[in-house]
Amino acid sequence: MRIGCYSIFFEQKQNRGNNCTLSLHIGHRFIFGIDGLSRSGKTTLVEDLRNRLNQIQKNIHIFHIDDHIVERKNRYHTGSEEWYEYYNLQWDIQYLRENLFAKIRNHSEVNLPFYKAEFDKQITKIVLIPDDCVVIIEGVFLQRKEWREFFDYIVYLDCRRETRFLREAESVRGNIEKFRNRYGKRKTIT
Repeated sequence: MRIGCYSIFFEQKQNRGNNCTLSLHIGHRFIFGIDGLSRSGKTTLVEDLRNRLNQIQKNIHIFHIDDHIVERKNRYHTGSEEWYEYYNLQWDIQYLRENLFAKIRNHSEVNLPFYKAEFDKQITKIVLIPDDCVVIIEGVFLQRKEWREFFDYIVYLDCRRETRFLREAESVRGNIEKFRNRYGKRKTIT
């Protein structure tokens, strides 16, 4: 899994041993998505990629899609099934399409809501993005039809349900129904 992902970014130079050179996205932004369900290893992979890109002095900007979820009242106890709330109501899908995804390639700044759990509020911030950089967007459901066209490349981290469940906090493991309701009942998503 990781070797394939790294091969997207790096090309080994035969005459330089372990030194890597960037093989894609010279002179522009490269929009790379890392998709996968909760606890599949997305954040770990992002941090590893950040370290590798920093070693070769490549600009990088990382967006964690969970930083942009909406307030609880808009995503929980809406009368819909839990899987539906999780897939369709966690984020303002259209707002992120228009204000993040549609602008990320050519704008030097974007205005985005950042969720603050301790206040259950979103706070809008201006985010500056370097011109020549790798933009990594990490999160669940990135391949939804409203967003997928904006990526240059996207990978899905497939991790067994049992492994992901063991990585969850003990409080979540104690509520297995929540886990099943979020991921087990989902209908086919296009």
